[in-house]
Amino acid sequence: MSTRNVLLFPQQDWLAARARATPERPALYLGDEVWTYADLDRRVTEVAHGLWARGIRPGHRVAFWRLSRRDALVLVWAVARLGAVLVPFHGRWTPQEARSASRLVVPHLLVLPEDHQEARSVGIPMVAWAELRERGKGYARGGFSPVAHLDRDIQGVVFTSGSTGRPKAVVLTWRQHFWSAWASAARLGLDVHDAWLLTLPLYHVGGLAILWRSVLYGIPVLLPPREGSFDPRTWLRIPSPRRPSLISVVPTMLYRILEAGMTPWPELRMVLVGGAAMPAALLREALARRWPVALTYGLTEAASQVATASPDMVRQKPGTVGPPLLFTRVVVRDAEGQSLPQGEVGEITVQGPTVFPGYWGDEGATARVLRDGWLYTGDEGYLDEEGHLWVKGRAAFAINTGGEKVYPQEVENVLLQHPGVAQACVVGLPDEEWGQRVAAAVVLRPEFRVSEEELERFCRKYLAGFKVPRRWIFVSELPRTASGKLDRRRVLGLF
Repeated sequence: MSTRNVLLFPQQDWLAARARATPERPALYLGDEVWTYADLDRRVTEVAHGLWARGIRPGHRVAFWRLSRRDALVLVWAVARLGAVLVPFHGRWTPQEARSASRLVVPHLLVLPEDHQEARSVGIPMVAWAELRERGKGYARGGFSPVAHLDRDIQGVVFTSGSTGRPKAVVLTWRQHFWSAWASAARLGLDVHDAWLLTLPLYHVGGLAILWRSVLYGIPVLLPPREGSFDPRTWLRIPSPRRPSLISVVPTMLYRILEAGMTPWPELRMVLVGGAAMPAALLREALARRWPVALTYGLTEAASQVATASPDMVRQKPGTVGPPLLFTRVVVRDAEGQSLPQGEVGEITVQGPTVFPGYWGDEGATARVLRDGWLYTGDEGYLDEEGHLWVKGRAAFAINTGGEKVYPQEVENVLLQHPGVAQACVVGLPDEEWGQRVAAAVVLRPEFRVSEEELERFCRKYLAGFKVPRRWIFVSELPRTASGKLDRRRVLGLF
């Protein structure tokens, strides 16, 4: 390893280094309970020993599914301590979706809240959280040595969906997370009194990013008072001095905050909003109520943030996501890959130390998005005269509903499994609360009479709830292009 690389990257266990540097500083607020960095470090060591006792070694892949945020947070650092690879499963996946992901990445172990029959169909070795902790409590010191995080070592594999409906596994390295954390700090600033509310789940890169940043910055994470869907009336009514200064949300969460009639508190520095397009009316209302909104654009393949507009930028130019972060370059290109001048809309491409090395087990998909050192995002936008980025949306027809991506072909493939469905086309309809709602236009076979309720029940057997269509229409035929492909733009006009 070169001297230059050593100087640029901390080749250590990040949490262990933080616990040595500031052992008594708060690491977690969990209601009335406070964990210091020394407390967190001790709990992580116990779970790491539990994983070691189950045979997990450096490079092994450890998945988790449906864990609470607190338990998932501890597991994330325990997996890192062993030099293993984290594989978060989406908490709302069905067993069929989890099994599909398992076939792609083949985890060595799946950690669950408890052993249950439904998860057995996933087909990989599993352990309940309580058993894992119990195995680790009686550990003998020296059972293993914490593994240093090297810059190009794989930290985890985070799933996203491909346009074909098959899940893609995004490989994330410690190098990406390190530079993402410091580039974010350069844009947002640091305050010794900061505390970050973990509103985003740890199977999303946005949630994971909060963990890395908090440890590197030496600030605490606030966990929500209870699991479940985001409820601002309980999640944000936190007594001082434990109120967060930083919150990361998707537009749907911001909508609910405003609907609840809440007002910002003095400690709040910033509300980072990303994960989906921000409706203009929602942004206007948030600014009118003096919420310090920072609009951000990012993607899993770039370890979270690519560009972020500070609250001051958002007030001056509502709608922009600001300039690229430190060390990140953004070029907007046409269909031939040529850079476009300011103001012209094209595909957003990204270059820098946060760009991922590729998809797990899919060289073809990797080659399509990584070209000549640039990440082709599939998103459309433009750069203005100040170099600030404006995002127009997906180049394809991916649907963003409440910050979750839904790819139409995946839903269509499920619908076409129903014996009464001859054709199906899924699109996203504008929605004030969710950003978009999933909608389906269906052609039924003549011999079948099928209701919306029956199709919804059928979809729920195979799809997470956020992927199930909320609007339905039955048509005699679907519009198609000259080449025979579904004409989604014309289908949108049918609703």
